[in-house]
Amino acid sequence: MHDSFMIAVNAVIPFLCYLALGYLARCTGAVDEVFLNRLTRLVFSMMFPFMTFHNIYSASWENVPSITLIVFVGAGILALELVLLLTVPRLVKENSRRGVIIQALYRSNFVLFGLPLTTTLYGAEKTAVAAMLVTVVLTIYNVTSVIILELFNQGCGSLTVKGLLGKLTRNPMLQGCCIGLVFFALKIKLPSCLANPISSFANMTTPLAMFALGGTLRFDAMRNNLRYLVPTLLGKLFFIPMILVTLAYLIGLRGIELFLVVAVFGTPVASGSYPMAVSMGGDGELAGQLVFTSTVLAIVTLFIWILGMSVNGLL
Repeated sequence: MHDSFMIAVNAVIPFLCYLALGYLARCTGAVDEVFLNRLTRLVFSMMFPFMTFHNIYSASWENVPSITLIVFVGAGILALELVLLLTVPRLVKENSRRGVIIQALYRSNFVLFGLPLTTTLYGAEKTAVAAMLVTVVLTIYNVTSVIILELFNQGCGSLTVKGLLGKLTRNPMLQGCCIGLVFFALKIKLPSCLANPISSFANMTTPLAMFALGGTLRFDAMRNNLRYLVPTLLGKLFFIPMILVTLAYLIGLRGIELFLVVAVFGTPVASGSYPMAVSMGGDGELAGQLVFTSTVLAIVTLFIWILGMSVNGLL
């Protein structure tokens, strides 16, 4: 029990430290929101591509995710979206909130939480399994989030295949994944004078991203949205991952692949869902509160997931 407890502690405490330092830096005036917003854009546009590229580039063929995992995760996200599209509009009256809540329930911060958690639990060499899964997850997220927000906020008239493809090709994380896959498949090796800086930038990504996120966390202005926040967060961090992990276990996924199901479906609401909701006419205030509250609560729920799986020998 003690070993399982320490595994869980060592996995989630670093995230809490990064968040706390960012929050403290903003409260003491060491940084302001202008700086944090610029840092967030920098991390998204320049650091994440290094991380996703490096994790795939440095992989070995033994660490390629199984077809079963890829199919399960892809089908699971799409099936979850379909269920949400059929149920959420019956429960939520406002169109601007329907798309935001649906997106919050299926779209997770898999890159920011899943990759470093995998590294902590299984070592850097196994992170490639998660990094390759990123390509599948982000592709589905980016395509379907645009469609869903359009459906509830602007209608379908402005949706085009060309527009969707453009959004995908401009996504920095997907760019890093795709280039990494090319280098991995063709067995292209970079000289150490390039590989070492790329590795250093990749290692900086998570601390910087979490620091910036911690600096933007705010504890006010949530009272008016509690009736939406509470059920959405319960579904996001407890019921949905519980159902998907159970199904994954029943079809035979174990170890790192079972953990990655938790990482895909049980991590916080994707931070990118906030600016996307604002830009597409959704309820930006609710979207931001969902990102914030899920990030804080996920430190606790992920600890419980990791502890429970470790105690039961499922990690």
